[in-house]
Amino acid sequence: METNKQTVNEELKTEEVLQEEIIEDVEDKPKKGIFKKKQTDEKLLEEIETLKRENAELKNQYYKAYADADNYKKRVQKELENTLKYRIQSFASDILPVIDNLERALQQETSDENMKQGVQMIYDQLIASLKEEGVTEIEAMNQPFDYNVHQALMTEKVEGVEPNMVLEVLQKGYKIKDRILRAAFVKVSE
Repeated sequence: METNKQTVNEELKTEEVLQEEIIEDVEDKPKKGIFKKKQTDEKLLEEIETLKRENAELKNQYYKAYADADNYKKRVQKELENTLKYRIQSFASDILPVIDNLERALQQETSDENMKQGVQMIYDQLIASLKEEGVTEIEAMNQPFDYNVHQALMTEKVEGVEPNMVLEVLQKGYKIKDRILRAAFVKVSE
């Protein structure tokens, strides 16, 4: 009986050892799965962070490209507006000596009134056409000297006249809209 008891005890011990091994094996498997799951989650989180950084970088590049394109569009639009606004500037600059010569011709004494009247008509039409394009004469006579629109060629001391006043216009100045085409050449009081 004792042998029987020993055999039963040994069998129980063997059974307990087997159960413990099974329990350990079962416990190890979920741990390995959990460990693998943690590794997978960490990899996914790293990948998500990497994708977020790439997305932020791409958004930044997009906004920069959009801003550059918008700035380019505005710059081209402004250049086009200026081109249209001042399209006659070159022509007007070239025609100013013709206006000067017509004015000189009108100041000359002549016996041919028809000729003088014809020159006056040409002068008036030319000035009217330039005014339509925004070309106007700079007012200078009896005005305070302004270095932005006047160029002093001479000075003269005159009694009863304040200093820095335009005494005489030697050559008329013109502007196109808000730009100076040619400064007025003037004589200024001291």
